[in-house]
Amino acid sequence: MKKFFGFLGNEFFLGTMIALLSVLTAVASYQGAMADSKQNEFEIKGMKDLNDGNAEYLRANQDITQDYNYFDNWYINDGERPEIAEYYQFNFSEALQAAIERNPETVWDEQYYEEMYTEAYDYWDSSDVNFETGSQWDERGDQLQLVMLTMALALAFAAWASLLGAESNMRLFFAAFSLIMLVVGLFTYIVMVPAVAA
Repeated sequence: MKKFFGFLGNEFFLGTMIALLSVLTAVASYQGAMADSKQNEFEIKGMKDLNDGNAEYLRANQDITQDYNYFDNWYINDGERPEIAEYYQFNFSEALQAAIERNPETVWDEQYYEEMYTEAYDYWDSSDVNFETGSQWDERGDQLQLVMLTMALALAFAAWASLLGAESNMRLFFAAFSLIMLVVGLFTYIVMVPAVAA
């Protein structure tokens, strides 16, 4: 058995393992840092779009209130004071004008409100997309942290194995454990680390 696993104690094998694991640990660390950066970037975009959507929603509310006022004043003056009614009618929003053309009896329909809130909804939709993308980068970063931890443990075991004597059973044990951790780390990286669409 010891002869079969004897290659684990070989200096060249251990040196190769240390070099390989150092590179893989550094790669996982770098990619994890990049994932954290991307997560932060998309969360900031999401917050910006959310704030812009809220501001746009408030602006739309003000425009709707203004439309109510203009419509009421137009309705009161229509027929009796046509020049004043015309002034208020001239100031109707495009959405209100379109609503009146659709159906003068049902001015404040659902389509009117959808048109008035379109920009706010667009910002909120963009915010949702950015937060979801940020969450995906967060998941990727978490899995890369696991890969880095696994590779760092494998590196530590390979380093300890290289310090022990060639005839030591612990050298083989540490080298074998290092190899197992390398396989686990590669499996985690290949299978469990999610890809995120750019």
